[in-house]
Amino acid sequence: MSLFKPKPKLKILFVATEAAPFAKAGGLGEVMFSLPRALVKLGYDARVMVPRYAGIDLNQYNLKMELEGLMIPTDAEGESEPRYLTCNVRKYEAGGMPRSPVTTYFLENMEYYEQRANVYGYADDAARWALLCRGVLEFLRSYRNWKPDVIVAADWQTGFLPNYLKTIYKNDPLLASIATVFTIHNLYYQGMFDHRFVSEMDFDDGQSPVGSLFNPRLLKLNGMRRGIMFADVITTVSPGYAKEITTPEYGELLDGLLRERRSRLYGVINAIDYKIFNPELSPNLAKHYSAGNFANRILNKTHLQGRFGLPKDEKVFILAVVARLIEQKGFDLLLPVADQLLNAMNMQLVVLGNGDAKYMSYFQDLEKRFPGRVAANLVFDKELPHLIYAGADAVLVPSKFEPSGLTQMEAMRYGCIPIVRKTGGLADTVEDYDPGKNTGTGFVFENFDSMSLVVAITRAYENYRSSEIWSGLQRRAMDKDFSWKKSADEYAKVFAIAKSIVENSEGKNVLG
Repeated sequence: MSLFKPKPKLKILFVATEAAPFAKAGGLGEVMFSLPRALVKLGYDARVMVPRYAGIDLNQYNLKMELEGLMIPTDAEGESEPRYLTCNVRKYEAGGMPRSPVTTYFLENMEYYEQRANVYGYADDAARWALLCRGVLEFLRSYRNWKPDVIVAADWQTGFLPNYLKTIYKNDPLLASIATVFTIHNLYYQGMFDHRFVSEMDFDDGQSPVGSLFNPRLLKLNGMRRGIMFADVITTVSPGYAKEITTPEYGELLDGLLRERRSRLYGVINAIDYKIFNPELSPNLAKHYSAGNFANRILNKTHLQGRFGLPKDEKVFILAVVARLIEQKGFDLLLPVADQLLNAMNMQLVVLGNGDAKYMSYFQDLEKRFPGRVAANLVFDKELPHLIYAGADAVLVPSKFEPSGLTQMEAMRYGCIPIVRKTGGLADTVEDYDPGKNTGTGFVFENFDSMSLVVAITRAYENYRSSEIWSGLQRRAMDKDFSWKKSADEYAKVFAIAKSIVENSEGKNVLG
């Protein structure tokens, strides 16, 4: 019998602007569903707190009142401005069903949340997120039923939370033991302004108080900078991106601060939901298959061709694009050379995505010029990626920068080989094919230029002609582990580091 009791697993509170299934506007909402659930499965007490927007129905989710009449200080400066805003906190109790969310708290305020149908897009969003950050801390001061060891604040909208905790609440005994982790999903988004064109007068160095919720200057404060400055630990969504953002090329004018905080900066690969992205279970496939039973995959290829109006041909090389069609995704590299590739190769190109008019009109024109060779669906359909990954031979992800990237991981799950640029999470998740060692899961190019892209696609095309080489690539890709369990294990280690920093009182130094 051991004389030492095992240390209890951490209690973790995720604070975000969205969390599926309650409110989801983008990828963050999915992460706030999947990561806490994965941590709970590992034995951690992980919970979530978000605002209660108009679309979150009390009866549908059986939300119970947990704390009523919570008075949140506003730091008002004008005599006519309210000194406090009244909020409530409701609670969704985790149901224990296989797909149910974790225990979730909802901050209610009629003016800022309950009368707003959308998550984002309001002129006073800065005040809404500052209220969320302050509201979480005031709730935890007043709440006696549960207190987290670690608060995880997601993206610039919650950057004020570690800022408040290390300034206004720094001597508060009710909150002193809580560690903060600030998570960066994309450093480019730093607040309600273009951080690249900020005047000297409007520049936010992060040192001044956040100030009144009603002060117009709140719109000019950099939530990303403040989250990085004041959190005990900073995470981002891949080890590669964590290194890149400490350089001027990728640092979005915060690289100096990130270099100062490098010892507290960690990269953890995002994950995909293996229940949703699963070639053995995905609906709408012509035939299910697995890495151990691969023969059926070819039926999905001809099914894909039929769905997109392309001639059915098992031997043709199908290259897919599944992406938001924006500059970041690197399709400027493809535009000058697509004709050359299509003329030189027995290839079909399948495009799914929407975005900037420049790229959408290009792919529409390419489809007209190469009938039977190019098919573009420019209205996003959440079921089509599964069909494309199951039927295409390769997927192209030539991003300019990519904090994590999900497309390459989703594609590999289906044996669709990624052709990627060596940046951020793409570099961390795709291993370049080495013919000498017969290793690798895809084709990787380094330089951001069209010729490097052509070389990578040509390498893929030439190796596709050997069924032995290609099937080996596919099986290795399908065997990779991009599950939330693996990601949650890594996050748990980082959360433990944050907690130990606070326990050792090292976290009091803002730029430590």
